[in-house]
Amino acid sequence: MRSVVLAILAAAILGTLGTSARAEDNVSVQLDYVVRGTHAMFFVAKQKGYFAKQGINVTAIRRGTGSPNAMRLVGNGDAEFGFGDLPTLAVARSQNVPVVAIAAVNQHSPLAMLALASKHKLEKPQDLKGLNIGVQPSGSTYVFLTAFLKANGMSLDDIKQSTVNPPYENYLLLGRVDAVPGYLDAEVPELEAKAGGPGSLSIMQGSKFGYVVYGSGLFTSEKMIAEHSDLVQRFVNAYLQAFGDVIKNPEEAADLTVKENPDYAEKKDVLLQQIKADVTYTFTNQDTKANGLGAMSLDTWQKTINTLVDQGAMKQSTDPAKAFTDKYQSAAKAAKL
Repeated sequence: MRSVVLAILAAAILGTLGTSARAEDNVSVQLDYVVRGTHAMFFVAKQKGYFAKQGINVTAIRRGTGSPNAMRLVGNGDAEFGFGDLPTLAVARSQNVPVVAIAAVNQHSPLAMLALASKHKLEKPQDLKGLNIGVQPSGSTYVFLTAFLKANGMSLDDIKQSTVNPPYENYLLLGRVDAVPGYLDAEVPELEAKAGGPGSLSIMQGSKFGYVVYGSGLFTSEKMIAEHSDLVQRFVNAYLQAFGDVIKNPEEAADLTVKENPDYAEKKDVLLQQIKADVTYTFTNQDTKANGLGAMSLDTWQKTINTLVDQGAMKQSTDPAKAFTDKYQSAAKAAKL
């Protein structure tokens, strides 16, 4: 009898373990571009076991070819979560791509116009007139370029335009284009490392010249929110916990990013500078002080959409209340995760 009882208990324990193992949710993440410092949260959360603690197995963190494509992939269900430019998400929603922002990583856009300081001084938007600008027509930088020009009384007719594919730093370094739109927290450290160090670039930040919108952020699909809301919450819990770690310890974040991406070992210093740039300029503001990392508001989303419509980057408006949800970020904050 005792052996029978023990056998039953053993079977029950094994069954429980099997159920626990099967309960772990497999998800994939689609990035907007190649690995950058602003992606560190995914790698920190994976390396430090935050996803595992939430019952999540991240099977892949895929590099991308632009925010619009990342949003199409997530909207189509080819990945459960994504990272990309939030103004581009607003444009995507106006085109019926079913994606929803769940955390704003950059509280204002880190996008800027960049040129080699030895060749061109970018002090005001009109300095771009007649220059050959390298840009990817379907990417977030194109959304920025068109909106930035219109905000300053200009259009694409005022510049020359060359199509380039990301990463496109070499086009500028080799003199094939005069300027490129790029991210303060991505291209700038990368370019400066190759162009001669700090001061080698002439930088004109969009947010100082009328481009006042959210930067990049975390998003998922409407289907995930409707069918797997608990999983979305657990993912955001892990992500925001890692977000706090990235801010507190950029050096560790860079190390863990490289650990997950060994081919970036030689770029660790660049990754670190990218993270530090975001910590200094974009990750936090008055809204995050009041409402926590990743916070979003209806008012700021409405301003973002208005800016895009007014400046011609969007042909038609979209409902800001459907472009984002703050319930997951709020719940994670309330749980002090």
